[in-house]
Amino acid sequence: MAARTLLITGGSGTFGTRLMQHFLEQGDRVIFTATSTQSLDHVCQKFMPFADNVIGFVHDFLDEQAIPDLLVQLEQQQLAPEGLINNARSLKTLAIEANGRVSRANFINEYLIDVVAPYELTMGLAHSVNSQLRSVVNIGSQYGIVAANPKLYDNYLQQSPIHYGVAKAALGHLTKELAVRLADKHIQVNCIAFGGVEGRVNDDFKQRYAELSPIKRMLSVDDIVGPVDFILSDKSAGMTGQTMQVDGGWSLW
Repeated sequence: MAARTLLITGGSGTFGTRLMQHFLEQGDRVIFTATSTQSLDHVCQKFMPFADNVIGFVHDFLDEQAIPDLLVQLEQQQLAPEGLINNARSLKTLAIEANGRVSRANFINEYLIDVVAPYELTMGLAHSVNSQLRSVVNIGSQYGIVAANPKLYDNYLQQSPIHYGVAKAALGHLTKELAVRLADKHIQVNCIAFGGVEGRVNDDFKQRYAELSPIKRMLSVDDIVGPVDFILSDKSAGMTGQTMQVDGGWSLW
């Protein structure tokens, strides 16, 4: 397969760095975004052996000017991604108030990160003068498909942010809309609803999760690579507007 240019938002997070590693090892050129210079430098240092194929930009997508500025930077540097992975997220916007509710600001900002930013960036790349965009992967969640299970949490109202699932559900519908609207440009738009991935959880949480999941475990970070690789490959040429559920069967019951 010929080398491609890919853009991964949220490149400094767990998903972003694992995906970057995979595609760089395949010989692709990877553009990524991070929210701080420190995060960007950390990623660049991590992938120093691939330095010629790594290009980073610092942008916080809660800033209204961030995506317009990113699009200008890409054009100025003659960078035209063929694949886009909308993976940006913010742990700050997932905060829950002491009463178990979500502030209006956090609800709106989570929606901006999960829905508005992917819309703006996808449309901006698709309609740029020298667009090479062919495939878009939106990183969703099982909680965009089903509601959170209270049995998973020690304190459900404090640990399960309602606005996260609501925004991911909207991302699934955005995927359908963009697939139709960009079909005449031969751009595929798909979403992957991942289940819980091992990382920032303790052993008790992992055990409860395993008891509620058909495959009896959380996903590993390596589990995310194959589905994204498939959607960005020619093997998925007939697929658009779909949400692929990669959740270990979580949403089956």
